[in-house]
Amino acid sequence: MVKRGAFIVIEGLDRSGKSTQTSLLRANLEAAGIPTELIKFPDRTTAIGQMIDSYLKSQSDLDDHVIHLLFSANRWELASTIEKLLTSGTTVICDRYAFSGIAFSASKGLPYEWCRAPDVSLPAPDLALFLQITPEAAKARGGYGEERYEREEMQRSVGEIFHRIGAEIASEGVRWVAVDAGHERDQVEEDIWMFVKPLAQGVEGPIRRLWPDKIRV
Repeated sequence: MVKRGAFIVIEGLDRSGKSTQTSLLRANLEAAGIPTELIKFPDRTTAIGQMIDSYLKSQSDLDDHVIHLLFSANRWELASTIEKLLTSGTTVICDRYAFSGIAFSASKGLPYEWCRAPDVSLPAPDLALFLQITPEAAKARGGYGEERYEREEMQRSVGEIFHRIGAEIASEGVRWVAVDAGHERDQVEEDIWMFVKPLAQGVEGPIRRLWPDKIRV
């Protein structure tokens, strides 16, 4: 069977080191000769992404339902691109994905099921890595508090919902792995590579969908 590219998602609380580790992972894959594409959500370059960027910087206000749907729409803008890349044999790394959208919106009080619904049938990752760090440790890192959601109480709630999501998608066949992001950068990089390396040469089988049991025909 012809292998396709692996789809890897890196999630975590704010200031957990996601951007650093996704860049390091891309470099490691490329050094191993693996075609790799890094996508960051939200993608702030699109029209929808610019609205999200303005909101996150507290330059505009939007209803919680509206901003949640904009985040989801931003992911759907790139869904077909992700699938084409995977089919062509390119490994795709996502810095945040649908799981962040659910965790942050549900933490604001929106119903969990409602938050999940817009992302049903998006491409499912082959591996989701959750960078685990305490809100206290994240707060001690540089730049904390510059964006709307970077508050300790909010981050704690987000972390709890991430764990719920992890258990849920693991039961549906998506591998969810918690990585201790409180370690030194090089150790976290090494831990991530240990989980990614088995997928580096490609994945057999079709691209799966998120929450397939929720798809209504």
